[in-house]
Amino acid sequence: MNKIGANKKEDVQLETMLRPNCWNDYIGQERVKDNLKIMLEAAKKRGEFPDHLLFYGPQGLGKTTLANLISKELGANLRVTSGVNLEKSGDLVAVLANLEKGDVLFIDEAHRINRMIEEILYPAMEARKLYVNVGKGPAARMLTLDLPQFTLIAATTRLNLLSSPFRSRFGATFNVDYYELPEIEKIIRRSAEILGLRISDGAVEMIAKASRFTPRNANRLLKRVRDFAQVKNLKIIDDGVCDKTMAALEIDNLGLEKWDRKLLEIVIKKFDGGPVGLKTLTAVLGEDQGIIEEIYEPFLIKIGLLSKSPSGRMATQDAYEHLNLKIKIES
Repeated sequence: MNKIGANKKEDVQLETMLRPNCWNDYIGQERVKDNLKIMLEAAKKRGEFPDHLLFYGPQGLGKTTLANLISKELGANLRVTSGVNLEKSGDLVAVLANLEKGDVLFIDEAHRINRMIEEILYPAMEARKLYVNVGKGPAARMLTLDLPQFTLIAATTRLNLLSSPFRSRFGATFNVDYYELPEIEKIIRRSAEILGLRISDGAVEMIAKASRFTPRNANRLLKRVRDFAQVKNLKIIDDGVCDKTMAALEIDNLGLEKWDRKLLEIVIKKFDGGPVGLKTLTAVLGEDQGIIEEIYEPFLIKIGLLSKSPSGRMATQDAYEHLNLKIKIES
């Protein structure tokens, strides 16, 4: 295995190590956790399987972790797939046909499920029936397979892209939102303890502010700061180490990365602050539309640097001030 592959494998192992294994270790999202605990406990008392669940919200906020905790609470096997992998009806049929009684099926990026095969899920979710077409032409026939009881958990960053019939078949829908700064700081301290790191309060605060209010980013930054400290043979992670790491990664004090700043600069410099349409912005930035909508925009809107209107995207006054640019005054 080459060095890059080894580093990626190590990051995956560390991510697994830092992932909460029980409800008490899962910091934040209190409303979601409280509602889930009630649902799971009530289902247990009735001797039933929980309703299908839908989680939506930006990337890195713990939707996959919630699915893991739910499966552990139920003592069930967790089967994981992604909407990207369900391109053909045979892909989905294979996943459903291999389910066992009590399994939790987690589908990440559910908005990417091919609409043509989405309807296969409807009878599976409602009546635990799987309808499979066999053969072609006049000889074609439909087989009906009975599925075992299972719970489907779907996660998406784009709730608006799920069809109304699909959304309506979930027993509960939860918004997994950005974390508060104190919650991110708690997560960083927990992760640092697991990794055996000594870290100053100032360093925790700096990493938290640059984390985009997202646990995944907080842990990623902590690992990069740890790398820097290790190379420099430093025994404690302090503000100076964080400063140098953030500078090397081109991350500023608000957590904006190079491409975030480039997007804002395009809106301001090329389009006088907006409004500018998404398709135009995508073409000029040279980035995939989904990346802009799922990664860049939610955070920029959250911290008040970008706004959306029916006519397009606009940079706010705070964006001008953060980039140290002057607002153009109409003559």
